[in-house]
Amino acid sequence: HSLVFQRVDMLALASDAVHDARAIDPKRTVSMEVFDGPGTPEVVGDEPRIRQVLSNLVVNALQHTPPNAEVIIRVGTAGDDTVLEVADKGPGMSPQDASRVFERFYRTDASRARASGGTGLGLSIVDSLVRAHGGAVTVKTAPGEGCCFRVTLPRVTEVPAPV
Repeated sequence: HSLVFQRVDMLALASDAVHDARAIDPKRTVSMEVFDGPGTPEVVGDEPRIRQVLSNLVVNALQHTPPNAEVIIRVGTAGDDTVLEVADKGPGMSPQDASRVFERFYRTDASRARASGGTGLGLSIVDSLVRAHGGAVTVKTAPGEGCCFRVTLPRVTEVPAPV
């Protein structure tokens, strides 16, 4: 699958992701926050793949948190990056799990992953797709404090590229 690059409006993708999450889990509180930085949160990327990144992060949050745990999708800019965060108010992870969460087939809780049908591939796919776009994904978490997955991608700047 080769990537087809075009301008991608991350606000629109985040809005779609909130809508999709509410359709998957209508009782869940899923909200979107926009934080202001320089420029607009646009990237040059393969839109279906970036949509998949966001979808995988949201589904992950919905699967691994209790039904009453809020999920927040944040989008904005920081420096030359577009930033996308999927945060939840779930149980969080240990430092050991957090350090391995992007590995293929790694599951933080094998019994729960089997029960929810997780393959252990969602976050490794996120990691490889984000890297293919020149970005990075990290997780900030602690037991009892939820998780915040942060994707940074190079932002479209209005400076024309040299010809």
